[in-house]
Amino acid sequence: QLRKPVMVSISFLLSVCRYPLGMSGGQIQDEDISASSQWSESTAARYGRLDFEEGDGAWCPERMVEPDSLKEFLQVDLRSLHFITLVGTQGRHAGGIGNEFAQMYKIKYSRDGSRWISWRNRQGNQVIEGNRNAYDIMLKDLEPPIIARFVRFMPVSDHSMNVCMRVELYGCEWLDGLVSYNAPAGEQMSLEGQPVHFNDSVYDGAVIHSMTEGLGQLTDGMCGLDDFTHSHVYNVWPGYDYVGWTNESFPNGYVEIMFEFDRTRNFTTMKVHCNNMFMQHIKAFRQVVCYFRSEADWEATPLSFSPVVDDVNPSARFITVSLANHMASAMKCHFYFADAWMMFSEITFQSDTAMYNTTLAPPKTASGPPTRDDPTHKIDDSNTRILIGCLVAIIFILVAIIVIILWRQVWQKMLEKASRRMLDDELTASLSLQSETFAYSHNNPSSSSSSSAPSEQESSSTYERIFPLGPDYQEPSRLIRKLPEFSQSSEEMGCLHSVSMKSPYCDGVPHYAEADVVSLQGVTGGNTYAVPALTMDLLSGKDVAVEEFPRKLLTFKEKLGEGQFGEVHLCEAEGMQEFMDEDFSFDISDNQPVLVAVKMLRADANKNARNDFLKEIKIMARLKDPNIIRLLAVCICSDPLCMITEYMENGDLNQFLSRHEAEGQLALISNAPTVSYSNLCYMATQIASGMRYLSSLNFVHRDLATRNCLVGKNYTIKIADFGMSRNLYSGDYYRIQGRAVLPIRWMSWESILLGKFTTASDVWAFGVTLWETLTFCNEQPYSQLTDEQVIENTGEFFRDQKRQVYLPQPVLCPDSVYKIMLNCWRRNTKERPSFQDIHRALLESQA
Repeated sequence: QLRKPVMVSISFLLSVCRYPLGMSGGQIQDEDISASSQWSESTAARYGRLDFEEGDGAWCPERMVEPDSLKEFLQVDLRSLHFITLVGTQGRHAGGIGNEFAQMYKIKYSRDGSRWISWRNRQGNQVIEGNRNAYDIMLKDLEPPIIARFVRFMPVSDHSMNVCMRVELYGCEWLDGLVSYNAPAGEQMSLEGQPVHFNDSVYDGAVIHSMTEGLGQLTDGMCGLDDFTHSHVYNVWPGYDYVGWTNESFPNGYVEIMFEFDRTRNFTTMKVHCNNMFMQHIKAFRQVVCYFRSEADWEATPLSFSPVVDDVNPSARFITVSLANHMASAMKCHFYFADAWMMFSEITFQSDTAMYNTTLAPPKTASGPPTRDDPTHKIDDSNTRILIGCLVAIIFILVAIIVIILWRQVWQKMLEKASRRMLDDELTASLSLQSETFAYSHNNPSSSSSSSAPSEQESSSTYERIFPLGPDYQEPSRLIRKLPEFSQSSEEMGCLHSVSMKSPYCDGVPHYAEADVVSLQGVTGGNTYAVPALTMDLLSGKDVAVEEFPRKLLTFKEKLGEGQFGEVHLCEAEGMQEFMDEDFSFDISDNQPVLVAVKMLRADANKNARNDFLKEIKIMARLKDPNIIRLLAVCICSDPLCMITEYMENGDLNQFLSRHEAEGQLALISNAPTVSYSNLCYMATQIASGMRYLSSLNFVHRDLATRNCLVGKNYTIKIADFGMSRNLYSGDYYRIQGRAVLPIRWMSWESILLGKFTTASDVWAFGVTLWETLTFCNEQPYSQLTDEQVIENTGEFFRDQKRQVYLPQPVLCPDSVYKIMLNCWRRNTKERPSFQDIHRALLESQA
């Protein structure tokens, strides 16, 4: 059996899964574009490509479009299932000869080419607003998005008229392979006398007593909020984001959901996003039992998984279920109730396509079908019995080991119980202070340096009773004094625990928890850089000219992200070359538009936010390094205030790598685009170089990851800060009571537990980023651990009893490079390498 590398399916696709699928670019072939009819050969379906002028400039049907008639359509075959989030349409002008366009249209789609489904928006409307003239491109978000192989555009009119269309589809490949799920219909809850509906309102299959042969809210890329009565979508009812059931309707105690896939797959994990508002008697499932079907029959032995029931943290969360590499084309899962209600908003799968070695298949006879009587392919029953016996013995041994481990854990917890009661409150206070600091800085970018964090007594953190205390645990402040990197004076110790200290440096580099650090988080709440106040004063003393750019020369392409005070948009800028310094040049001709990212401050932002925005411009204007995103121009003469920065045509490194594979035989078989190991190292070396530049200015990034590195031509890398503002990556951030969000899987132990951010903590994050790069971003760091377990693992680093878990060595990674990673994750901050050392080591590894 041959397998291609595992590809991780991520549910947060809405903001990033917006790539043109090939109508305008030519990737979609002419034979995959068809139509109900054509007015002439020069207006055939193949000319219906957005922004294309060949033929007579568009697809035009043979007949005029009549009211209430849906006979004419332009059809696109994408050859495989795709997650489609956006569509674009255009009319026909043909250099002034034509003036036909569709003012309205509908969309139908199909996953198998036989069953066609009419798209409806979240309010149930089918008609989409089209074009107002023959020239402009009209882009429309599909809310909800669709999962389809075939898509039909059907022009609609309220009177008889000639229409012509050019179209484009935007999205990405649907890696889950899921084609339908069958489940009981969602139910209704009465909350304070008001009905709360948990039905799957966008399900595209049949819904009578149950949902059959369709997809819906469990695959729409939108996770529900912690409070199920609220929604990401405006003007909808409470409970909209969730599909929910009550145990009163299920006497067996479970809800059965059946999943059908496009082909036999090798399943690694299933992730289920559950609500956990236990105050309302809602909890994640107590147990799930999954049955697998690879051919016609269901396997006799199911897989069972029981997550830890959480009665402390009411936040919604993903629960990861290991599917142990089962081969199946269908899956049937029984989700058992842990309380009166159970609610899901997303279910995703991680799998790869199973490709069998053809030499193992039975030979075909002269008449065609395989024969089971050929003597060279008979199964040796005796060997089979021996193999089964060995497997049973192994299972018994494993069960015995698990029982012993569990018994030891129970015994150890009993011993620890007394010390835990005494020490929980003090540790909680320490961690609560840290969480308040995060909340303060992330949600108040306009805060002044003189502000202080809430007191320990006022704070309440969801970290409570998550961090495991060992029997040999010591009181934190005393233990810290004994640690090598914290053997400091009492005044220096204040840097670790107080945001009111006036000393700008600890360990020689300022960190996040200090008041004298100017926190520039940007309009979206994303981490820009932590800038020491001293450095800020020095930089502010110089005038760096940043040109005012005419807004009319910016063309909106898509929204990259948003936050508390503003948004980030992807735009095309015309004539940008005229506004740039002599030391900066674009790799395009002067008359071509430049792809840029535009950070836009909302017009209703308060005065402090505006001041912070202007400070950020001052800082960004002075960052000039080949591997750091450059500020190009601004629009500050009128509202909304904008800063224009570089953007790289290949997007962020995380998405770029997830679309590629390592060079080798498997990549040749799958015909996937590849990246060589030397190019991976080249990109990692550029990240190290950019961080070397930032650290030389005493800047601390605080959110270094592949999602914050952009990719240009020839594998050029530039470090940015958009990651936190994008819905795609919201799963990479751990939320503290709905306020601050922390990228805990990239954070050092001292950043999580002590709130200390330094260049050394950036070095730790670089080690994780390097690991992501060499694994092609196929999975999240520590994917086998929950967020709470990641935090527990930082406690093992704190205690330093050799029980901490490290990220494993990637397959492509040589020992010398893995040693660099391990050095980045050293417990003692002073023992971690500098970015200059890392850059040099990576260069030597490529020699």
